[in-house]
Amino acid sequence: MDIEQKQAEFIDHFVKQASTLNGSALGSLVAEATSNPSLFAFSEILDVPTVLELEGTDNSVYLDVLRLFAHGTWSDYKNNAGRLPQLAPEQVLKLKQLTVLTLAETNKVLPYRQLMQELDVSNVRELEDFLINECMYAGIVRGKLDQLRECFEVQFAAGRDLRPGQLGSMIQTLSNWLATSDNLLVSIQEKIKWADTMSELDKKHRKEVEDKVEEVKKSISLKCLTYVVAEVPPCKQADVDYRGHEEIFSEPGGVMDYEEDRIRPKRRRHPIS
Repeated sequence: MDIEQKQAEFIDHFVKQASTLNGSALGSLVAEATSNPSLFAFSEILDVPTVLELEGTDNSVYLDVLRLFAHGTWSDYKNNAGRLPQLAPEQVLKLKQLTVLTLAETNKVLPYRQLMQELDVSNVRELEDFLINECMYAGIVRGKLDQLRECFEVQFAAGRDLRPGQLGSMIQTLSNWLATSDNLLVSIQEKIKWADTMSELDKKHRKEVEDKVEEVKKSISLKCLTYVVAEVPPCKQADVDYRGHEEIFSEPGGVMDYEEDRIRPKRRRHPIS
């Protein structure tokens, strides 16, 4: 069962219990809820009418403790320890875990020195053991311990209950994020459109180059053919013509050679009596 589902079940359990109790009877319920190792959200319990009725009564201290665990830190407890009951070891551990979550809300790189001061930890070994065993193993944060730089790099942190007045700033933050996302989307669409245009121009240019190459090839082939014909010597051409005539007149049954006809003695014709 994951931490969110377990927490939802415990919240439902404590809300139902708180609805049936009043006054000092809520003290034990608050102590139990703030000591539970799987519960890190308390706003639903704070909204129970019987719990809100503690305001201004002799038992309002229980309401203050619940508000401390909903929104406060270990430093807040130390600054107000005089008017708050002493916390059990399980409550001290829980409040320190919640302190890490509060620090992770505003900064994703937490220096060891800051963590040691906020958590009242005296050395690095103790701090790293706390972050590993009580925070990362509990599933409320994920990150990397950088011993070289002496800091904790937060990759994930569970959310805490919203503090009074924090909802407005959160809505503004989300609105700013939405506007930035819209602008980024428009920019990406423009880049895609530009890339498509450049692709079409590139295809057109490539086609023009290929057509030019084909024209040049055809022109070169035509010039080479003209050059070959022009380079044939006249004597070669006459020889071809002579041989052509020789073949015609030397054929059997063809016309008698002119020289042979000229030197042959002509027969005389006798007069006809």
